Amino acid sequence: MSVDMNSQGSDSNEEDYDPNCEEEEEDEDPGDIEDYYDGVANDVEQQGADAFDPEEYQFTCLTYKESESTLNEHMASLAATLKVSHAVAKLVLVSFHWQISEILERHKSNAAQLLVEARVQPASSKHAMVHSSHHCAVCMQFVRKENLLSLACQHQFCRSCWEQHCTVLVKDGVGVGVSCMAQDCLLRTPEDFVFPLLPSEELKDKYRRYLFRDYVESHYQLQLCPGADCPMVIQVQEPKARRVQCNRCNEVFCFKCRQMYHAPTDCATIRKWLTKCADDSETANYISAHTKDCPKCNICIEKNGGCNHMWVFLLFSADFCWMCLGDWKAHGSEYYECSRYKENPDIVNQSQQAQAREALKKYLFYFERWENHNKSLQLEAQTYQRIQEKIQERVMNNLGTWIDWQYLQNAAKLLAKCRYTLQYTYPYAYYMESGPRKKLFEYQQAQLEAEIENLSWKVERADSYDRGDLENQMHIAEQRRRTLLKDFHDT
Repeated sequence: MSVDMNSQGSDSNEEDYDPNCEEEEEDEDPGDIEDYYDGVANDVEQQGADAFDPEEYQFTCLTYKESESTLNEHMASLAATLKVSHAVAKLVLVSFHWQISEILERHKSNAAQLLVEARVQPASSKHAMVHSSHHCAVCMQFVRKENLLSLACQHQFCRSCWEQHCTVLVKDGVGVGVSCMAQDCLLRTPEDFVFPLLPSEELKDKYRRYLFRDYVESHYQLQLCPGADCPMVIQVQEPKARRVQCNRCNEVFCFKCRQMYHAPTDCATIRKWLTKCADDSETANYISAHTKDCPKCNICIEKNGGCNHMWVFLLFSADFCWMCLGDWKAHGSEYYECSRYKENPDIVNQSQQAQAREALKKYLFYFERWENHNKSLQLEAQTYQRIQEKIQERVMNNLGTWIDWQYLQNAAKLLAKCRYTLQYTYPYAYYMESGPRKKLFEYQQAQLEAEIENLSWKVERADSYDRGDLENQMHIAEQRRRTLLKDFHDT
């Protein structure tokens, strides 16, 4: 029985077929400002070499039917070339991540070996086991010959055992991973073999969903949108760790790993960092406090905005940095020192206990800054909301139109965009080896941090700055952000 994605493989007529419906989804980052990448280009117009955007990435959002059509096109073409069934062609495509040029090259050099590597043909005939008797190798019952079924490996089992085997695996969420029951046999089971063995339409629908999920996830140019209950598929020409956004649910994620976007940190590093943060969460709990003591009078203070430039005025004024509690005037120099960790050059010659303390000190340094920028994003989201309310109030009082005040909203969006990038520079720096390249990275990170703090200060006090001053600061901050990503975001 031959099963296409246009027949039993795709029985659903729903446009919004959802391959993710049984997967758990992560909560949305509460610090994110929705669509902060959109609508700010006019206010930070780049000229000449600055116009290069290292995050520019072409992608297409496909519905279930559109992605199904794309997969079917590849499958039908390959099946005709290899002279195999559509179901077998799909397994070959899955094994080689749908890279048709590589498959055709392998087929040209050794067609038989291609099918062996795709696990649809046994390595050699000597491994085939043909029963002379009519006994099922699983239940050991005598079975009529017509009720014995086998794959290309010729490992024969009764229809009842095959049905139970396929039913259990599909209930467990297995799609293309359904394989032969014989011990040490890795042959995959084509879908046209499995479908007639499933006892109910409900189970067949699940199998279709799992197959579609596996086909998309194995395709090097496709990714399922991780948004809750979202059926969309993202298609790219060249797979990279780049920012993509679903046009249906607006979920933003990294195309390569389907996790939150994390430039300039690569996928493996951010996974390692998040695991470490989770493992060491109790150690770093004290950092989560929202309060610190004023360095001048020891009064307990709370940060109520995203900016790290603290200004306290009671009986006296204090101007200091929230992160290091140092005099803010010292941060006005070219190098923003408190973003750089100062390694102990003699630590390798000290005791294991001293090295462990130094390792913890280094981790806490980077974690505190990582956590601080995350909290700043949440506080600046509140600032963004206040700006929107202020614009609405001005428009209602005939003090201009939305267009007249749009630059204030765009400034808050750009601030979130820059700070989000800055937050992810800290895992990058933590795992970076010492050397000239790290020094360059830390220099650019410091420049970006300084300009973001200037922008944050001005956004929170937008009424005190004219439009030209604010837009100039936006341009500088975005230029610093793009420069860092151009030099350190893996392309």
